Amino acid sequence: MSADLDRVTIDSDAGVIERSLRDPQAFGELFDRHWGAVHRYCGSRAGSDGEGLAAETFRLAFDRRATYDTERADALPWLLGLATNLIRNHLRERSRGTRAVGRLDPSPTADHADAAIDRAEAALLGPVLTAALEGIGCDDRDALLLIAWNDLSYHEVAEALDIPVGTVRSRISRARLRLRTRLSELGYTRG
Repeated sequence: MSADLDRVTIDSDAGVIERSLRDPQAFGELFDRHWGAVHRYCGSRAGSDGEGLAAETFRLAFDRRATYDTERADALPWLLGLATNLIRNHLRERSRGTRAVGRLDPSPTADHADAAIDRAEAALLGPVLTAALEGIGCDDRDALLLIAWNDLSYHEVAEALDIPVGTVRSRISRARLRLRTRLSELGYTRG
């Protein structure tokens, strides 16, 4: 029984991260386990930029692996928390770039690459969902999307965002209420 328990610990994400401190190539196991989930999450939030953000998430995780709390066996919430921050920073930078270009050419007919990308990403989500999500604050949206797209528990979202579980509950409640209201305003009904 003790050998089985040791095996579980060694095979856990925390065990992989611990081993990677001595053998950096061991980190590849963590990549193999969670690339799909992190890539899907980044792609769903950032469209065509998602792959680069997912790769950056793992680079950042590798750099920060010595600070990982090995009491947490599953590293996916930690990885998604890193990804959420990278996505938020990426979108903020893109927004700044769009505003700067707009100041250079404020004509309403100017069609810039970022605006075209925004339209393409909105098409991926669908116009109703895009319009509904626009009405939700970024903190609330992050919590909602971590649950909706990654099937995380409230505790895992709290871990990912480094906030108390009660705050997650409040954010999810606000986000769901706002989403229902916006979908109703947009004429969407369950069917």
